[in-house]
Amino acid sequence: MTDLILIILLSITGLLVGCITGLIPGLHVNTISMLLLSSVNVFIMLLNWLTEKSLLLMGVFIVSVSITHTFVNIIPATFLGAPDEDESLSVLPAHKMLLNGQGYEAVVFSALGSFGALLIGVLLIIPIKIILSEPLNFYETINENMFWVLLAVVLLMLGTEKPKHGKKLKNYIQTLFAATLTVLLSGVFGLIILDLPVNSPFSLSSSILFPALAGLFGMSTQIHSLRFPTPIQKQNIEDPHLKPGERKKSFVSILTGTLAGSFVSIIPGVTPATGTIIALTARGETDTKQVIITLSAVNTVNAILTLALLFTLHKTRSGVIVTLSNLLPVEEWTRFAPPVLLIHLLIPIIVAGSLAYPLTCFLGKKVAKHIDLIPYNILVKTTIVALTTLTFIFTGLTGLAVLFVATTIGLLPITFGVRRSHCMGILILPLMLHFLPT
Repeated sequence: MTDLILIILLSITGLLVGCITGLIPGLHVNTISMLLLSSVNVFIMLLNWLTEKSLLLMGVFIVSVSITHTFVNIIPATFLGAPDEDESLSVLPAHKMLLNGQGYEAVVFSALGSFGALLIGVLLIIPIKIILSEPLNFYETINENMFWVLLAVVLLMLGTEKPKHGKKLKNYIQTLFAATLTVLLSGVFGLIILDLPVNSPFSLSSSILFPALAGLFGMSTQIHSLRFPTPIQKQNIEDPHLKPGERKKSFVSILTGTLAGSFVSIIPGVTPATGTIIALTARGETDTKQVIITLSAVNTVNAILTLALLFTLHKTRSGVIVTLSNLLPVEEWTRFAPPVLLIHLLIPIIVAGSLAYPLTCFLGKKVAKHIDLIPYNILVKTTIVALTTLTFIFTGLTGLAVLFVATTIGLLPITFGVRRSHCMGILILPLMLHFLPT
């Protein structure tokens, strides 16, 4: 009973820390987990006063931070246009709602998508184990055909692009050319930078993906906003309610996002941002609110199922999972029932996720109340300075160079009028070459 109480307490502590990491632009939960891993001896000493299961409690804390972060990170993406690598594709629809006075609604619908995906994701853990490992062993088939899976994703991205103006054949060819160019440029960029060493002036752990994705999606959005400024309207802070017809749409959005997030959690190196491409294509044309619900569902379920894959396949699909695999004695999941350790780690998912839903809405309302008091140009310039400063803090001069080039590439799809999701070629093309059949 004492251990259960401590697990719940550490889950709530992780919830509070996850709110902080989610609110700070560019501070990814992977960075927090790596910092904790490097300080593990200190935490063990502190937690050993309470229980011998200090490593388990650290794992609980990290999982709680990770799940909460997937809820709260919509707030800086919405109000600042400053995403982390998992929330990068949320910038455009959420920022669009902000400019229409619906920033708070964007946060609420995002939290709804995350919470719905959490509920379904927990239920999917056992079915996914059965499909991927014993008895069906479907993962082997996927892994053998990974190049073709990724190629299908790229063709899906390009084939569903539509011209913004005009319906003539010329317009379609121009749009396809612009989308293909964006994929190839970002892909070549990824091939060049992904193996670059990152040296923080402050010895902080980070990834070259932070400045790359911040430039492709965040900084490019802010610079475009400076060129074509749109003042932020006074935000509507009334609690939004789903109409009967919207409830069905929202369930479809959550389910689509959850299934796409489950799919990309299986594929090595593919981020939730790629899952959103699949989800939105499967979802079809829909309104901005449903897009945000779908995106958030992908993000949250990916965090849950990468944990399940650690036990199912002994695969690490994120920095958080790498940290957990180094901290905890992960036992192989051979029977129908989940291992005891996995059950313990599901507790912070449920506790933190249940509390993160209303807490995200509360924080979103507080920010929405005051965001219109800040002149938009000042807000945009502050965000640009913040992104640049954070890039230097976490990745040094190399990161600043990557941020500059990524921003230039990120402006291309805006100029051409094609989807910015094509910039995810930065990850997809290197992966395709890695899995190229020999």
